Amino acid sequence: MAAPALPSQRSASPAALWTALGIVYVVWGSTYLGIRIVVDVAEQPPLFPTGIRFLIAGSVLGIAVVLRKGWRAFRVPIQAVLGSVLLGFLFLFCGVGMVSVAEQTVTSSLAALLVAAMPLWVVLMRAGIGRERPAALTWVGTVVGFGGIAVLARPDTQEGVALWGVLLVLFATICWGFGVFITRRLSLPEDNFVGAVYEMLGGGVVLVVAGTAVGEFADFSVADVPAEGWWAFVYLTLIGSVVAFSSFVWLLGHAPPSLVTTYAYVNPVVAVFLGWLILSEPITFPVVVGGSLAVLGVALVVRGERPQSTSEPEEIAQHG
Repeated sequence: MAAPALPSQRSASPAALWTALGIVYVVWGSTYLGIRIVVDVAEQPPLFPTGIRFLIAGSVLGIAVVLRKGWRAFRVPIQAVLGSVLLGFLFLFCGVGMVSVAEQTVTSSLAALLVAAMPLWVVLMRAGIGRERPAALTWVGTVVGFGGIAVLARPDTQEGVALWGVLLVLFATICWGFGVFITRRLSLPEDNFVGAVYEMLGGGVVLVVAGTAVGEFADFSVADVPAEGWWAFVYLTLIGSVVAFSSFVWLLGHAPPSLVTTYAYVNPVVAVFLGWLILSEPITFPVVVGGSLAVLGVALVVRGERPQSTSEPEEIAQHG
């Protein structure tokens, strides 16, 4: 998902700031592991359960918005609803959904490192489609980052990883990047939470329909889902989609953009560590080299894209 311009910052204690940032660091970094457990360890279909996950998360978030602001909060122009649904299609179906399909063969650590390159694709879109002129440091980071992606995309990066899975993750990342690129060009709800509800519900419907169309609903049985599959599903739904997203939106209004955007290169590091710790995913030499270059490239891009003035808005990409 993606957020529009940052709201004006309000004061908050250091403890609250770092608690929220820690949640975004760890939880969003762990979602790749959760997806891997659902589709590989628990052997569940990738699209239909993901759609149900976002329908539940969107409903929970929607109830919270209604309790706080009432039903009127969702009375937004139809263009804003359609814009949110389009982002839900790009971020959740093309992004999270395709990563879920790919993680049937791609490890969670490799998927996270490939997804980390999303800001690099945005730079290319801004330069090619938007006719913008990114800063020199941004270009350096883009070159370094794509060098890392070239290493990670090699067939021998990790044993047992299928090339189609790697390409599908890259496709998902490009769709994510395109969604971020067009966010400022779309009419969206002013309230980030309202926009997220429409995104989750819209993307969830597409995922459920797609999963049903390819036969996942017919083959899905609640009784066949092992315990680890249920735990991962609940974690992804409530903690990954609701708690972490709420923490992120809170950070938008309380922390400097340069601090908030650090999640972009902390998440993959967390994902690699958790994949190694819990699923014994191998940390091979190509993963170390390629991953380090990709994360370094993203860090340079984030550094190069920092606004010159604290009053200047900054576009931030959000995890699904």
